[in-house]
Amino acid sequence: MTDTEAALSGSYGEAPKGYRLSDATRLGVVRLQVADLERSLAFYERTLGLRVVSRDASHAVLAAQGDDNPLVGLHERPGARPAAHRGQLGLYHFAILLPDRPSLGRFMRHLGQIGARAGSADHLVSEALYLQDPDNLGIEVYADRPRHTWQRTGRELMMASDPIDAAGLVQAAGDAAWTGMPAGTTIGHVHLHVGDLATSSAFFSEALGFDRTVWRYPGALFLAAGGYHHHLGTNTWAGTGAAPPQAGDARLLEWTIEVPDEASLASLEDSIRRGGYTFERDASNGSELLTRDPWGTHIRVLPSRVRGSA
Repeated sequence: MTDTEAALSGSYGEAPKGYRLSDATRLGVVRLQVADLERSLAFYERTLGLRVVSRDASHAVLAAQGDDNPLVGLHERPGARPAAHRGQLGLYHFAILLPDRPSLGRFMRHLGQIGARAGSADHLVSEALYLQDPDNLGIEVYADRPRHTWQRTGRELMMASDPIDAAGLVQAAGDAAWTGMPAGTTIGHVHLHVGDLATSSAFFSEALGFDRTVWRYPGALFLAAGGYHHHLGTNTWAGTGAAPPQAGDARLLEWTIEVPDEASLASLEDSIRRGGYTFERDASNGSELLTRDPWGTHIRVLPSRVRGSA
């Protein structure tokens, strides 16, 4: 068996050859197309514990409790078909990162109290619960383990999908009740079904500037900035011949990368251009760059001080 070592800062990951995202890179809002806005709001508010910060007849923006940072944008397309259970490219899940383990324990206990079904896994670097929304869009809710506990094999960070310590999580929750997603909750990562991992690496690492952090996990490649375990997961688990979602499907419309400043955005734009990929500046806001991956999933990149409506 290969020896493992502590994953100290700078001791793991493979950087791209050219442009590399800043350590201060974070993810922003994810935008989803759903069939019924009211039905989705019932789930995102009551089950997940998010709150509406703005809405109109067909759109809503949700954030954590006591925190106006937008996390999820819901866009209604009446009659949208549910996301496919298998065989489709695009969203595998988006992941909501809670600030600490007790919060995850309280969320787990809340799910049990309302009878909501959820999967679970211990990923070594984090502990996670998995749900599907009313349109079958995948959601992970997780908490990170302290970085000093992360392990590596050579330059590769160690991740797994082991059974979760449910009793330990509930014990960590203490007596405090779940009162919704706490302030400080963020979008931790996005995980996508893609056509192949070599193309995924070329686009997301060499063009967008993410480090590769895990590359021997079966059928998957994980990427991150700033030594995180992953801001992005990609996998080929949808199988050969999988196709992107159609316009009339419930789906991920776009996900957001927040870079520190305009200079970082300009450098990323240049890297995308040199990679031969298409992009444009948002006509309504020149500080936001729009691109899409080789399988058609849209990505918005903006300086962290610019937060457009979801």
